[in-house]
Amino acid sequence: MALLLGMLRAAVHLAAPLLLVSLAAGLLLGVLQTATQLNEASVAFVAKVAAVLAVLVLAGPALAGYAVQYTRANLLAVESVVR
Repeated sequence: MALLLGMLRAAVHLAAPLLLVSLAAGLLLGVLQTATQLNEASVAFVAKVAAVLAVLVLAGPALAGYAVQYTRANLLAVESVVR
């Protein structure tokens, strides 16, 4: 049960920054497009991709470090799980 909770916690920790930035960019651009009546899907898509790439550049090393730490902890725990 602890492995499952750890896996879910790691998935949320790794995905949340990207999803939250994409959500915020989508909401901001949706309001902006509604106000300007510019209904172009490619504008929103390009802005969301740029926002997610910016988060990956800024927070990518920290997220990768967390993923490596989680993987190491699980690989070291294989012995206790198998027994």
